[in-house]
Parts: sequence; structure tokens; C-alpha cells
Amino acid sequence: MASKTRAAREAGCTAETVRLPENTAPGALLAEVERANRDPAVDGLLVQLPLPPPHDPRRVFDAIDPWKDVDGVTPQNVGLLHQDRPRFTPCTPAGILALLDEGGVEIRGRRAVVLGRSEIVGKPVSALLTARDATVTLCHSKSPDLLEICADADILIAAIGRPAFVTAGHVRPGAAVVDVGINRITSIEAAPKPLRRSDRLRRALAEKGSALVGDVDFEGVSRVAGWISPVPGGVGPLTVAMLLANTVLAARLGRQRHAGEELDPLTL
Repeated sequence: MASKTRAAREAGCTAETVRLPENTAPGALLAEVERANRDPAVDGLLVQLPLPPPHDPRRVFDAIDPWKDVDGVTPQNVGLLHQDRPRFTPCTPAGILALLDEGGVEIRGRRAVVLGRSEIVGKPVSALLTARDATVTLCHSKSPDLLEICADADILIAAIGRPAFVTAGHVRPGAAVVDVGINRITSIEAAPKPLRRSDRLRRALAEKGSALVGDVDFEGVSRVAGWISPVPGGVGPLTVAMLLANTVLAARLGRQRHAGEELDPLTL
């Protein structure tokens, strides 16, 4: 959250982070969401995930005002996204597509494989890629023949929360690979086998005591892939940028609604 708050302030937005105790009851979290919903000074609302038990993320999503839902998680905004008329595009999926576009990666007509079916990354990025005329396969823990499916992809997006799960064997030579994973490693012994040979990881652990790694074995896969995003410094900054863009849009739409202005039908 610190990077989001810092970026918001640098962009001239007022940013408030509400930190609740670990043992906060579900009702108290919902009450904070409702407070933000009702506050006219709040244009956008984001609930940081994952939520610990016993909180139900979908119940929290349902409670957010769809007009302040800057991460596109409410049922109304999810429906608009899947009808290819998004109001607020989920931040990380929007960042992934921006990253591919900036990298010159062709999407139309390509075979895309998405690893992970989460509500905030896997499912929405699959919808966005489909809208851009990619042929999309969405994989998860029950998908058979995962290695073969991945190795057939022109675009491979890893968002499963397992460090270095994707190795060179998963990647077709020349494919584009987007690493969405953020995993903290605190010792070389705790690192997955492909990473234990990484001099870069050893240096980071020696200097800082911990290191962030993605769901992709970057060093191994970078020898095969035609294009690959790093961790950190890849999808993360684009996610923050898309959050700010959605917040500005939410502020504009909110002012138009309160002024009684006619809105574009695609945003209703």
C-alpha cells in the first residue's frame, strides 16, 4: 500500500490508508467500506487483498459502491468488463495489457495462456485478452497437461503466487512472458530449486535479508523467452498507474452524476 499512497500523493490526490487490527470482525470491515461509500470526499475505494479469515472477499466486494470501485471488483463492474464495456478495468490486468502494448507484443490472433483464475487478475485479464482477439486458455490447479499448454503459448501470464513455478520448460522459444507474482524469499534454503543457483538472489539476501521474486524463474526463462517482465519493477508500477487513472475517472464520473450531467451509456 505504501507505493500506492506515495504515488497518489505525488499525483496530487489525497490518499488515506485505513489499517484495521488483524482480529477485526467482518462487520467492522464492512462498516469501514460503508463509511467510505458515504463520504463525498472519497472518489475511489480499494480493499487490499488477500483478506485473512474469516473475511469473505466477495461479501466485501458486494459492499463497495460500484461508482467508487477503482479496482473493478463489484458484480456490476465485473459484468460490464465481461460485456467488453468496462467502467473501471481492474488495475493489475489493465497494467498487464499496457505492459504488453508498450513492449510491442502483438495480442490479436495470438495464443495466450493465463496461469491462475483469481477474481482480480486471472479472470479479468482473460476477458481483456479475449476482447483484444487473443485465443485464451485459463489454467488453474486442476488443469491437466499444464506444461504442454504453457509451452504452446505465444503469451504466458503467470499469476499463481508460487515462486519460480514457471521454468524454461514451460515457455515456447520467443514467447512473451508476464510475471505477476510477488513472493518474498528470506533464505536461500527456502527458495525453490531453480532459484538456489541465482547469484542475484544470493546478493539480495546478503544485502537486505529478503528478496522479492516472481512466479517465473527469470534467469532461466529469459534465455528462452522473446520478451519477459521483471519482478520487481514490471507489472507492479503499472498497477499503481492504472489505480490512479481509475481514481481520476471515478472523480470525474462522480462529479458528473452529482451535477446531473448525462453520462456515456457505456459507463452506466
